[in-house]
Amino acid sequence: MAHIQVPEGVPGIRSLVMYRPETGQHLYELAQVLLRGESPLSEGDRELIATYVSHRNDCMFCRNSHAAAARCLYGDDKNVVDEVLQDITTAPISDKLKALLHIAGKVQILGTAVTPEDITAAKWLGVTDRELHDTVLIAATFCMFNRYVDGLATLTPTDPAAYEEMGKRMTTLGYVLPQKTN
Repeated sequence: MAHIQVPEGVPGIRSLVMYRPETGQHLYELAQVLLRGESPLSEGDRELIATYVSHRNDCMFCRNSHAAAARCLYGDDKNVVDEVLQDITTAPISDKLKALLHIAGKVQILGTAVTPEDITAAKWLGVTDRELHDTVLIAATFCMFNRYVDGLATLTPTDPAAYEEMGKRMTTLGYVLPQKTN
C-alpha cells in the first residue's frame, strides 16, 4: 500500500503523476526527451540504461517496466536485456555499450564515482560526448525516479503480463500523462 493516497490500482510512477500532475508532467516530459527524443543512442539502448540503473537500485517497478520496453524495442534480440541484468560482462552487447552501462552503474553509486579513466576508456571505444551526456543524465534521472517510486511505496505488479503491456504502451505512445480517473 502506498504511503500517500494515490489512485487505486494504478502502478508505479503513473499513480504519482496522477496524484500531482503539475510535477508529473515535467517528469514525463523529461522521460520522453531522454528515452524517445533525438539521441545518438538507440531507444532500446536508452531503455536498457534505465533498466540497468533501476535493477542496481532494486526498483522492481522501474526495472520491470523499462525492461519490457527495451525488449519490445530490441525485438528479436530481446533476450539481451535479461543477459545484461544477469551478467553485463558476458552479455552479447558491444564493448561501447558495456562502457556506457559501466558509467551508468558508477552514476548509480555516486556521480563522483565516474573517473577520468572511465571516460578515457569509453572514448577509446568510440563513445561521443553526447552519448556520455545522455547516459549520465538517464542514469541520474532514473536514480531519482527509482527513489520517488519506492520512497512512496507505489503499487508494484507481480504479473509479468502487466509489464509487457506497459512496455508496449511506452514504446508506442511514449511517456504521456495518464488520463485522470473518476
